Amino acid sequence: MYKCAIILAAGEGKRMNSNLPKVMHKVCGKEMINHVIDVMRTADIEMVDVVIGKGAEEVRKGTESRNINYSIQEEQLGTGHAVMCANEFLKGKSGTVAIFVGDGPLITENTVRKMLDFHEKGDFKATILTSTISDPAKYGRIIRNENGEVKKIVEFKDCSEDELLVNEINSGMYCFNIEELLSSLDKLNNNNAQEEYYLTDAIGILKNQGFKVGAFDVPAGEITAVNSKVELAHAQEIMRKRINIKHMENGVTIIDPNSTYIDCEVEIGKDTVIYPGNVLEGTTIIKEECILYPNNRIYNSILENGISIQTSVVLESVIGEKTTVGPYAYIRPESVIGKRARIGDFVEIKKSTIGDNTKVSHLTYIGDAEVGSGCNFGCGTVVVNYDGKSKYKTIIGNNAFIGCNTNLVSPVKVNDNAYIAAGSTITNEVPKDALAIARARQRNIENWVVKSGHSK
Repeated sequence: MYKCAIILAAGEGKRMNSNLPKVMHKVCGKEMINHVIDVMRTADIEMVDVVIGKGAEEVRKGTESRNINYSIQEEQLGTGHAVMCANEFLKGKSGTVAIFVGDGPLITENTVRKMLDFHEKGDFKATILTSTISDPAKYGRIIRNENGEVKKIVEFKDCSEDELLVNEINSGMYCFNIEELLSSLDKLNNNNAQEEYYLTDAIGILKNQGFKVGAFDVPAGEITAVNSKVELAHAQEIMRKRINIKHMENGVTIIDPNSTYIDCEVEIGKDTVIYPGNVLEGTTIIKEECILYPNNRIYNSILENGISIQTSVVLESVIGEKTTVGPYAYIRPESVIGKRARIGDFVEIKKSTIGDNTKVSHLTYIGDAEVGSGCNFGCGTVVVNYDGKSKYKTIIGNNAFIGCNTNLVSPVKVNDNAYIAAGSTITNEVPKDALAIARARQRNIENWVVKSGHSK
């Protein structure tokens, strides 16, 4: 017996008004289609087929790492037609197929598991995922008989006055017995105003054959589909609330969840405190007892325990425990900052390693450099790593002292315990324990202002 899933993702999504295929728009850092695929996998459905059409190559490219099957819907002729296009995927299988939509990213593992269990224990040939809402608007209605069994699905435009009063709606997501679904698909026709093949008609076919059809009612937030940028923002809001609640339940303090933006794959340790305006993206890992003061952006980075960051940007980098960053620091990709370091205001670090206990307190640029532990950088230091054609490396040993307004012209090496006088431009290696002075000797010209006519 098989348990598999088909995800419908062939629609054009005209209402999104975008060049990007609808299902590739992201909700909390992950494409909608990948939310659905990943939920299927966490619910132990290993065989997943995605029906693609408009923007097929982009959808393939964005989902290929998930190791899934693809079916092609060349023309968009309705949901029933989309499932017909997955005929080869279903052929030869028996058991249950779950059918979900690629623009429904809010479905949860718990709902998928419970729906499958409900379907199989109820011995239904089809189960409809439904929701009961106060304003059903133009959704199709679930009509039940006096025993509470599903009688039919009625599209909004075909509803009678009594049927319009029904609040249980069709989500467009289902479970089917595979063999009965394939048989029903052979009987579908497009004798309707839109000349499309509707999957809902398969429900009617099964009912007319005397088979049991179930309906599994879930909260409306789970079945929300995204068809416009407005609905995308609404889905983001629902997902963001779920994510923030999960982290708070795990021991994270979020001062204002409504103004904290955390992607779905971010990990955060307990007793970390997050102030408003933080944007935590990608696969960022923030460990325990960190403090993120307002308005940081952290992307695909690792923050060890006890770190404090203020109003800064950290991209694809690693920061050691008990280090402080900011305000207004910019840590660019491939940087590694050691333990108990200080990266201060208006400091930029690019593709560099900074050793433990090193202080880069303010107004400094370090690029393509390897910096030891216990160093101190004076204000205004610049690692001059680019000559207009190539980037070069600077190496600074342990316990070096770099005076204010120093230029380190790469490639260059400053050895352990060396000192560099303020205002120097260093182009040659500085030996261990040496003091380097690379600036013109000061000369005072007496009465120059008066003699030159500059006096006021």
